[in-house]
Amino acid sequence: MKILSIGNSFSRDAQRYLYGIGRSAGVPVKAMNLVIGGCSLYRHYRNMLSEGAAYALDLNGMPSDLPLSLKDALLSDEWHFVTLQQYSFESTDYPTYQPYLNELAAYIRRLCPGARLLLQQTWAYEPGSARLAETRYTDPEKMHADLSAAYRQAAKDIRADGILPVGDAIAEAYKRGLSPLYRDGFHLSLGLGRFLAGCVWFSCLTGQDLSAVSYHDFDRETDPAMVEEAKAIAASVAQNYPIAGVPSR
Repeated sequence: MKILSIGNSFSRDAQRYLYGIGRSAGVPVKAMNLVIGGCSLYRHYRNMLSEGAAYALDLNGMPSDLPLSLKDALLSDEWHFVTLQQYSFESTDYPTYQPYLNELAAYIRRLCPGARLLLQQTWAYEPGSARLAETRYTDPEKMHADLSAAYRQAAKDIRADGILPVGDAIAEAYKRGLSPLYRDGFHLSLGLGRFLAGCVWFSCLTGQDLSAVSYHDFDRETDPAMVEEAKAIAASVAQNYPIAGVPSR
């Protein structure tokens, strides 16, 4: 399974453990991530036009110093999935997605006609965090509702093959008291939060349940009971977001 993400630090969070999750379940994974911190769809679009080596490359969850262009990354392999997302601070404001999203989708499909195009649904900021206070929101539930609506519209407009519902999973995990999910109010925690996101991706992309996932090599000590609950949440949320061409459980 080969995945290319055109993203930022939020796709880095989601991909950190994806390779290891797949390996633990017997599923070979190649996960490449093009990273610019805080990168918006507008900036990705400008990078598409310039064809400059503007991105830092992560491979299988590990960062490198290798610079890469969007075009070279898209042509570097026969990708099964290519993912896009909006900069989280603009994720609730759909006019910021367009026309850049449409242009990027057309470009990706032209260079990678065999890949399925997906959107990663990003997540609301932590309740009470300084980052949330910088937005127009006081309630992360409202932020999540608005960004979810924006991603649904985005998926419709580009005829995406699916949505990776990490935001839904984070919201559900918070309601159930799983902690810590964040490390700074908006990025995911280096253990549980990133693992939950990776499990959402794995479940959506493979159609498999997560019973075979035994990954535990986290960057921070993580409660085993919460790891198991995170797997259950990811599997439950993923069932509501089928990916075109991926068998359902």
